[in-house]
Amino acid sequence: MRTHAMHESVGANPRPQADAARPSARSAEAFFSWRDIHAYYGESYIVQGVSFALQQGQILALLGRNGAGKTSTLRTIARLADPQLVRGEIWLDGKPLHAMAAWQAARNGVGLVPEDRRIIGGLSVEENLRLAQIEEPRGWALERIYDRFPRLAERRAQDAVTLSGGEQQMLAVARALARDMKLLLLDEPYEGLAPVIVREIESILLDVRRLGLTTIIVEQNAVAALNVSDRAIILDMGEVAFEGSARDVLDDEQLRHAYLAI
Repeated sequence: MRTHAMHESVGANPRPQADAARPSARSAEAFFSWRDIHAYYGESYIVQGVSFALQQGQILALLGRNGAGKTSTLRTIARLADPQLVRGEIWLDGKPLHAMAAWQAARNGVGLVPEDRRIIGGLSVEENLRLAQIEEPRGWALERIYDRFPRLAERRAQDAVTLSGGEQQMLAVARALARDMKLLLLDEPYEGLAPVIVREIESILLDVRRLGLTTIIVEQNAVAALNVSDRAIILDMGEVAFEGSARDVLDDEQLRHAYLAI
């Protein structure tokens, strides 16, 4: 882990080779483990030897300036085609995500809610939720979702793309919970939302933490993310600049100014 060291030029390091799907001592100790990850977009070296681990039910705020590698980290965990993982191990509940394709990672409990939410137009709120349940029927039942998301219950028959931005974000999170989730990945969940909606989503995240769901939040509104998180990692140019408790970041004005500009 580095703090203020200058970064080598992107693409200057040779590509390492991918590791075999074998458990490590570190992975055995944590519910989720991300160990020595190296990932590329083409020749651009994006995620550079990052490691961290989480226990079940923890919430992690993954922070940093634009271009720090935050979204790339989420995409790598979800095993999307880009960026390409070329070395490292990703373990979730004893399963080697690094050896899986995206659909396999999803079947093993990884749920990515991307920044653009991917709400399906032409389908109602309920149809969006039922589609997720067809893909993976072991998630939250509709009654449970509507109880926790009363705004969605009121709009269950409405075309999902006509919802407000905040309601669409709620639907995106609810759709993830409608599947059998172990690890929820949220990319900019608060972007453009009114404070009252942010507070509602924060309340939902605290609820699902109590149920044992592990969550990683990428968010430019760092203070809001830190307020619901147990741990925090700050990325800078693809490397870890800080790892510790969320409270450590909230209490360290110099750290926030150096890496988050807040």
